[in-house]
Amino acid sequence: MEQNNLKITVYGSEQICASCVGAPSSKDTYEWLQAAISRKYRDDSISFDYIDINQPPPAHQQFVERIYADDLFWPIVLVNEEIVAEGIPHIKTIYQALDKKGLKQS
Repeated sequence: MEQNNLKITVYGSEQICASCVGAPSSKDTYEWLQAAISRKYRDDSISFDYIDINQPPPAHQQFVERIYADDLFWPIVLVNEEIVAEGIPHIKTIYQALDKKGLKQS
């Protein structure tokens, strides 16, 4: 069986996005997504990464600049470099993106 090796990246900040007042922090959202996805898919080929947009590693600097230039709302969730959610993410949308990538639910 072929491994999909999916990468889920969440870009965010400790400061809540101005348009997302009342929403959980980006880090809380990242932890929630990691737990929910791990329970539903139970797949070792999924990796998770959280990027603080205020202190991004050099490899992520270009995308962080895009976040500010395009006024994107954080947290921003990517599956294999493709934006699947921004602002307040909806888990069903993320599950659909994972299903489209061929990931099988447990």
